[in-house]
This record gives sequence, C-alpha cells and structure tokens, in this order.
Amino acid sequence: MKSKKRLSLPIQILIGLIAGVIVGILLQNTPNAADTYIKPIGTVFLNLIKLVIVPLVFSSLIVGVADLKDAKEIGKIGLKTFVYFFVTTAFAIIIGLALANIFDVASGFVLPSDELAFEAKEAPKFIDTLVGIIPSNPLKALVDGQMLQIIVFALIIGAGILHTGKKGEFLFKVFDGLQEAMIIITNGVMKVAPYGVFGLITPVVASNGPQVLLPLLKVIALVYVGCFVQAMIVYAGSISLISKLPVHTFFKKVFAPWALAFTTSSSAGTLPAALECAQNDLGVSKPIASFVLPLGSTINMDGTAIYQGVCALFIAQVYGLDLSLSQQLTIVLTTLLASIGTAGVPGAGMIMLAMVLQGVGIPVEGIALVAGVDRIFDMVRTSINVLGDITCSVVVAKSVGQLDEEVFRTTKANISK
Repeated sequence: MKSKKRLSLPIQILIGLIAGVIVGILLQNTPNAADTYIKPIGTVFLNLIKLVIVPLVFSSLIVGVADLKDAKEIGKIGLKTFVYFFVTTAFAIIIGLALANIFDVASGFVLPSDELAFEAKEAPKFIDTLVGIIPSNPLKALVDGQMLQIIVFALIIGAGILHTGKKGEFLFKVFDGLQEAMIIITNGVMKVAPYGVFGLITPVVASNGPQVLLPLLKVIALVYVGCFVQAMIVYAGSISLISKLPVHTFFKKVFAPWALAFTTSSSAGTLPAALECAQNDLGVSKPIASFVLPLGSTINMDGTAIYQGVCALFIAQVYGLDLSLSQQLTIVLTTLLASIGTAGVPGAGMIMLAMVLQGVGIPVEGIALVAGVDRIFDMVRTSINVLGDITCSVVVAKSVGQLDEEVFRTTKANISK
C-alpha cells in the first residue's frame, strides 16, 4: 500500500492563507476574538522567524564576501547588484506615479475629519543615515537589530577574512557553520509556516472588513496593479530578456517565499526561505545568494516604492495639492534614497512615506488616511520586495557565470520535497 503523498509547502501555505481569509470574514463582527485566540499563533511564528534574522544575515554576508575569493569579483558583483536594485526601484516609483495620475487616484474620496489623528515619527535625515551606517559599537548594532549597520559590519569582516588568506580559514568555517545552523533551524520553523500564516492573516481580515476597505478600494487596487505590473514586466523581462531563462519556471519556484512574504509582511523574516529558494530551486551559487539577498532585504524596496508613489499622490490630491512634474521627480529621488536602511519588517513603509511627504511639502498628517489599512498594502509591497531580491540574485548570478541552469530549468522545485 502506497503512502499518501504529502502536500508541498507552497500548497500548505496557500491553504493556510485561504483558511485565514475565510475565518477572518466569519469573525468580522468579533475581531477581538481573532486578536485574542488566533493572532498569538501568528505572533509566535513571526518571533521564531525573527529569531534567526540577525545571525543569518550577519553570517550569510560574511560567508558571501569571504567565499568570493577575489576582491575584484566583490566589486563587480556589488556594482551589478546596486545598479539593478536602483534601476528597478526607479521603475517601480514611476509605475506607481503613472497609475495614480492616469486613474486619478483620489477622485470621489471625501476627506473624513476624524481620521487625521495619526502622528508620524520623525523620518531620519539622509545624511544621518549615511553617517550612521558605520557602527561605532558593532555589538550594540547586533543586539538592537540595526540592519544597515550589521550589513556594513559583516561586509567589513568578510573583506578582512578574504584578505587574511589561510589564517582566516578557521574564522570562515565558524561563520559558515553558523549560517548552516541557522538554515537548519529555519527549516524546522518553516514546517509550522501554514499555521503561522493562518494566525497572521485572520486578524487582519477580521479587523479590516469591507466597510473599511471600500473607501480606499481604488488606492489599494492601484498599488496591487502596480506591483503586478512590476512583476510581469520588470522582473519577467529581466529573467527572459537579460538572463534568457524561462519565466514560468521562475515564478513557479518563487511562489513559497512570495507567499510567506505576502502573509508575514517581513522581507527580513522571509530571508531564510528566499535563500533556500535561490540556491536549491533556482541554481544561484551560495556566494551570490548570501551576498545579494541579505543586502536586498534592507535596501531593495520596489513594492514599497510603488506604494509611496500611489499614496503620496493620493494624499496630495485629497488635500487639494496639484503636484508638478518636478515635485513628482522629487518623490522618485526621495524614495530611492529613503529605501536605504529601511528595515525589512512589518510597517516600515510608514516612516518612509512620511519622509517622501515631507520632501514635497505634503501634510504628513495625511498618512492617517491610509494608516488604517497599511497592513493590506504591506503584504503586497513586501512580497514584491522579496520577489525583486530573488530576481536580482538570478540576474547577477547568470551575468557572472554562477547560475546552475540545469537546476533552474528543472520543473520540480526542491523546496516541495
């Protein structure tokens, strides 16, 4: 008698997502029940994911740099990665602004006087972000989870090990072992991902019923359409035209990390699944994946950029402000700069939006108009952020000859085993 075939992880996650939506709809009249009894399941899962983030990012970047063996290669790969991130982010902002202009995003919206109670935190100045990327106390940065400082510290250590040669082999093995241990722990955590997804999505649906979503339906729809366009044109184009690889195979294999990012709203939290997908399913070499993906989880914010463009124009129109072309270009530049150092955790896009609004003279209080449904935006923008990171890893790996095309073209995803 044959044993029953176990459902793959992507299917299990999808079932958890659908079940969460259904239960959330049923609990709309009693959202407190969802917060009290179901939300803790998602919180525990998210905490387990966060448990491995800092050690995984830290060790992955060190190993990624030190394992390249060639300082010149680091510069070449780093340059390609940064160029790809900034170009795709610029495309994303332009897509968001174009959709908001074409479809007149704020038409028919009546400004409610009681929704302006949101008080945004002060956005950090870009010069402060630049100065602060070098940690004066790296241990404090690790404890506090300051991701940009951690990344810079890891890159410096990795470069140091690379130039040390044989004397640094022991230290390299230590960090390589730490990375492997974190991945094994993550694989264990991922076994409960369907339950975690259920626990995360149910209270969101229960708290944000149709009565809340309908007034902002057009804004939400444009952000989702913009993210779809980014995926189907920019990312699919990168895979097909630049890397000459089958697009349908790529999208099939990235479903699991995409779904996890969509439900957790955490690009950093999805990093372990993204690393496994890139290496095991797409054939990206370990050094490339370990370099590009942790870096992308912090500085690559394509989905967030689309959200910034649509919401900035929406808030401006609601307040009766007609943004000029130069002001909209300022939004593009500000969003590009603001994406550096933005934490890959739920809700991080809010402070980024405050920076964008301040940059073009739009009342920051207008964030209150979209704050109530920010989680709805957060899910799709995070999933696109992660999708962009994985796409970049494939493009960069192919360009430097570190992509196993045989693994990529294999239709069966290893993650489903």
